[in-house]
Amino acid sequence: MLSAEYPPRWGGMGSTVFHLSSALASRGHSVTIITRNGAGNNSPSVSGVEIISVGWLRIPMEFTRSYGRSALRALKKLNKSNPVDVVHLHCPMISWSRRQFLDCKKNVAPIVSSLHGSWLGEKDGLLTAKEQKETAVWANPNDLAILLTSGRYARFENEALLGSDVCVANSEATKNDFISRYSPPKDWDCEVIYWGVDTQMFTPIVNFNKDLRSRFGCSEDDILLLAVGRLAARKGYGSLLKAFAQVKSNFPNSRLVIVGRGHLRKRLLNQAKNLGISSSVYIESGMSFEELAELFRNADLTVYPSYYEGQGLIPLESMSSGTPVVTVNHGPLPEMVDSEVGALFEMGNINSMSETILKEISDKKSLKEKGDAGRKRVLENFTYEIDADQFIEIYERIV
Repeated sequence: MLSAEYPPRWGGMGSTVFHLSSALASRGHSVTIITRNGAGNNSPSVSGVEIISVGWLRIPMEFTRSYGRSALRALKKLNKSNPVDVVHLHCPMISWSRRQFLDCKKNVAPIVSSLHGSWLGEKDGLLTAKEQKETAVWANPNDLAILLTSGRYARFENEALLGSDVCVANSEATKNDFISRYSPPKDWDCEVIYWGVDTQMFTPIVNFNKDLRSRFGCSEDDILLLAVGRLAARKGYGSLLKAFAQVKSNFPNSRLVIVGRGHLRKRLLNQAKNLGISSSVYIESGMSFEELAELFRNADLTVYPSYYEGQGLIPLESMSSGTPVVTVNHGPLPEMVDSEVGALFEMGNINSMSETILKEISDKKSLKEKGDAGRKRVLENFTYEIDADQFIEIYERIV
């Protein structure tokens, strides 16, 4: 597997690659991850999974090309000593040219490309964030690079469609996104496999953690809203704060906790102050997975207002924790979330978001029922054991 993210460089891609490789190794398969160096030396040790770290240029977007070149060299070297059966790319954070795809298929092995989302989709998400007047849309150099160069790197995504033996999208929305934006061959083999979540870590509550809730000024009877994800304009936190201000006017004892790293923390706290809700808004820049899992199961409702996702794992982590989710009626999110496990609101509509949140938190019995239904849905449809079985079928077919 060639993935630009792997623990300790987590992210959504890092998490999915870690769990999928672990599930494959548990079935007796040998997996080598070729990833970027420089994230530290704390990669979790997994029997049957080897890690190769390679160099890359620390330049926004262009790292996908430099990492891609380094990864291909490492892959060919590996293949000489330990022949490879299948090469699994995790796009779009690796950019190969047509020549590189042909080189790999001719000299190494057939290729599966996982489509985690598109650069043009990311750009659209940023433009939507700008339209919604999100805080500091272009303050992040990476976001600015996506705006300016996504067209160039989209060409490499198209090469992935043309050069892979099989493509695997992480949602129907992502598959349709690639069909509409690019030029897949007429005989394009593209399947949809949803990424799962760690159902052993993200588990439902047994008893309220009173100390955790009191840390955010919440008793068992108060409302604790949770939002998780990188502090970036595309995630929609500015709109969430505006919606929460309306929620708080109806539920004075409600609290909002945002968990995520990024450059917007100070700006978001200033926005909360200007809205008069700063005493009820908490932004946690760093939490271990264990702490985050504990917070998920102790929250009353998770809110996910993102303007663009390839799939989006946060709603599934919440559902696995037995906590219902409200999210946008756009992209892949309705493929996971509906009225049985939460609710949908109109993307970019602050009134719709606040009204949806208010409706959900007004009925705690319904919250419990939706939380139970969410956990059941994850166990039946969104686990890495399911992912491993589906990818093994693809690997065996192309070998």
